[in-house]
Amino acid sequence: MSTDTLVRSTVDTESDPAFVTFTVAGQLFGVPVTRVQDILTPDAIAPVPGGPKQVRGLINLRGRIVTVIDMRTHLSLPRADAGQPGMCVTIESRGDFYTLFVDSVGDVITLPRSLREGNPATLDQVWRDVADAVYRTDQGLLVALHVDRLLAIETAA
Repeated sequence: MSTDTLVRSTVDTESDPAFVTFTVAGQLFGVPVTRVQDILTPDAIAPVPGGPKQVRGLINLRGRIVTVIDMRTHLSLPRADAGQPGMCVTIESRGDFYTLFVDSVGDVITLPRSLREGNPATLDQVWRDVADAVYRTDQGLLVALHVDRLLAIETAA
């Protein structure tokens, strides 16, 4: 498995939030940089027969078994075309590691709090359950995910 090291800068929790960005079906998402452990391109994902539909499988990350969450499935988006590569954003929650399988990973960006908006009433219920806020960016709307709510829903399935 090849991995890219995520370079982190110290983030002051009182300052503007920093996000690792990624896309899923053309939509821009972000998770707090402080929650991200690794960015990687998986060599192989072992399936989990009979597991929750959102669980794409398992990977071995430096000797640790990590659950791979398929973000397209979880967000009720169409499956990617066969052969389309994906990337993984590995995060920690409650002492366990999970990796979000996404289409592509972007930059780490810091967004002014003034761009933060609550979840729009028209946001799909599935997305509203896992979104923390929406930010206006030069790249379009960024849906900031609430990691613990995302994984609570994922692991409860």
